Amino acid sequence: MTDDMVSETIRIAVPPRTVYDTVTRVADMGRWSPECTGGEVRGGAAAEIRAGTRFTGRNRSDRRPWSTRCTITAADPGERFTFVVRAVGLRIAVWSYRFEPLDEGRATQVTETWIDQRGWLMRGISPVVSGVRDRAGFNRGSIQQTLRRLKEELEGEHRVA
Repeated sequence: MTDDMVSETIRIAVPPRTVYDTVTRVADMGRWSPECTGGEVRGGAAAEIRAGTRFTGRNRSDRRPWSTRCTITAADPGERFTFVVRAVGLRIAVWSYRFEPLDEGRATQVTETWIDQRGWLMRGISPVVSGVRDRAGFNRGSIQQTLRRLKEELEGEHRVA
């Protein structure tokens, strides 16, 4: 198993709870991510987002779509959201979001982190499935794009006239 990690941060001019509530709607992630097309929470959209909740993550590359099995390990409203990703029963990664209040809680510093958990077998299979050889480099660009799109949408929705 490796311990490659990629982490990026952005400032979003809305409160931490607003960003948290948006990010934890995993079905909507495809609106921001260039690779993830969304997710389906076990128990449906009304299921509680908490540690232990499971969801199926859906992804797409130029080559093909694929899905993963995800388990939420931390769901602290307005503070953090973390989940472990598995495919064919093997660990793939840990994804985490940290939400830190800025400007007396009117804005948020959002940090998205990916930690590679793939062993040798998944490191060999992954490029065949996704078409991505440099997963850390790809994820850095993907996280930057996801955070920019999230910022644009949230600040657009909550713009003060």
